[in-house]
Amino acid sequence: MVKATQLRPGMIIRHGGDLYTVFSVEHRTPGNKRGSMQTKMRNLRSGAIIDYRFRAEDFVERAVLDEIEFEYLYADSEGFHFMNTETFEQIQLTPDILGEAVYYLIGNLQLKVEFYEGKPLGVVLPDTVDLTVVATEPTVQKATASAVMKPAKLETGLTIHVPPFINNGDKVKVDTSEARYVQRAQ
Repeated sequence: MVKATQLRPGMIIRHGGDLYTVFSVEHRTPGNKRGSMQTKMRNLRSGAIIDYRFRAEDFVERAVLDEIEFEYLYADSEGFHFMNTETFEQIQLTPDILGEAVYYLIGNLQLKVEFYEGKPLGVVLPDTVDLTVVATEPTVQKATASAVMKPAKLETGLTIHVPPFINNGDKVKVDTSEARYVQRAQ
């Protein structure tokens, strides 16, 4: 159990019999009234996003998840396939469990799969992933790195904005938390 004032984005809590991941937290203390924690949370079973206000003195049950190291293998019509790096056991996850993480999955990517009571809930991606640009506008001569960005479609289907000097076939480092270009990959 944690106090409501200790809630942070990314925490997974049990609320009303369901598991929720906390998206945002705002501590509010209006005038002479008691403080509260305004949260935005996503239900891990249904995917619905709710707003909920906890009183500052409330206690919240924090869910304990097991994180196990897996390697992403491939995707097919049935889902996305992963292999446990210690036992070599394979599991399959559906796109509704993975969510936006499907845009960062490339072969042999090492990541952690989160389990709660033996059931996979999602994945923890590395901070950055190197992806190949498959479609972008051609480079304009004498273009330099400036504030002007152009859209680029990556090998996984994700579209991000990149500097003008990036071309088709280039590898770029992408920030997985914000889906943004970091730098050209080596």
